[in-house]
Amino acid sequence: MARSTSRNALRVRRHARVRKRLSGDTSRPRLSVFRSLHHIYVQLIDDSTGRTIAAASTREKELAAGLASCKSVGAAEKVGAAIAQRAKDKGISAVVFDRGGYKYHGKIKALADAARGAGLEF
Repeated sequence: MARSTSRNALRVRRHARVRKRLSGDTSRPRLSVFRSLHHIYVQLIDDSTGRTIAAASTREKELAAGLASCKSVGAAEKVGAAIAQRAKDKGISAVVFDRGGYKYHGKIKALADAARGAGLEF
């Protein structure tokens, strides 16, 4: 049987390779990023309990307000700053970054830099 070579299937395979070695726990949760065609989503996940601690996305009205586009680098920066603030509110200062199989470039890099700039350590 031939393997699927769609962009998303290749991304999912890359993500599975990374996830074999990457795991978050209570003291250092996993910062997981998902990027769709129109929005960007990020979650803080405690893999030991399987629970989402905090989340942010451009689907939220307060984050999408004032943005020309929810899929821009500026939107990614806003989401990165929001997740860092929510993590600090929960008492989390260090995370493990999970880029979700995406290249560390553009929106993903902007999100990571904004989260670091707002005080998250990874």
